[in-house]
Amino acid sequence: MQPAFRRVALIGKQTPQIAASLQALREFLASRGCEVMVERETARSVGDGEAAADFERIGREADLAIVVGGDGTMLFAARNLVHSGVPLAGINQGRVGFMTDIAFSQMHESVGAILDGRYSIEARALLDAEIRRGDAALLQTLALNEAVVGKGSQGRLIEFELRIDGEYVYRLRADGVIVTTPTGSTAYSLSAQGPILQPTVRAFALVPLNPHVLSARPVSVSDASVIEIGLLRAVDARAHFDGFALADMQEGDRLVLKRSADAIRFVHPPGYSYFRMLRDKLRWSENPAPPPADD
Repeated sequence: MQPAFRRVALIGKQTPQIAASLQALREFLASRGCEVMVERETARSVGDGEAAADFERIGREADLAIVVGGDGTMLFAARNLVHSGVPLAGINQGRVGFMTDIAFSQMHESVGAILDGRYSIEARALLDAEIRRGDAALLQTLALNEAVVGKGSQGRLIEFELRIDGEYVYRLRADGVIVTTPTGSTAYSLSAQGPILQPTVRAFALVPLNPHVLSARPVSVSDASVIEIGLLRAVDARAHFDGFALADMQEGDRLVLKRSADAIRFVHPPGYSYFRMLRDKLRWSENPAPPPADD
């Protein structure tokens, strides 16, 4: 039987444990008739130079990319493959793993089901981000999880103005602000008390970081909106995107965000449920520990 995905790329973090998993997965894929390529840096940890391929070749030739590791590894792969349209599946060998949803213990079973054609594909939205200084664009990048404007090493509050589709929303002093996609709503935004957005919700959330006013609350807006954050006062300020791209900002700079025309496609094995994943990862509905016995 011809596999649903004939050319498969493997991408993983460079640790001995993950290297062993990648080698086992490569042998399994080959036994199922797949042509396997291994991302170039990953190939060094596996010790397989013959199958090494850079992201350009993976994006051009692969039918599927399988990421072994945690969400950070998935973010790295997604940012490198976003323009190619190659779908990604994730095997979790990290800590929490909201994007790498295949459990390591079920690796062969789940990947086998995907190769048999039993899978679903889910598109995830990204942010197009641009930092502008006057008429010049200082930085243009993408974010799958979030874009953040925050204070830098000085540790002082910044002051910024928020506009949505050109309309003034508010002016705020804070440590910063997170603009999160639905995918990123379970990442940094979650730790800042932001809302969890189901991936199919066409929205972005704006989450203030330690605002200097009690009334500031997270706000969700349509993902068709253009979000503009203008820096009014800052001794030291920075913007970062998915924890990878980083740029210093100064007073007068503007961060402009909108939904990207590109999307990331995640491949899920049969039985995948977003809410079941949340229950497992966030330990919802667990029985509380019994009270201590009286002495």
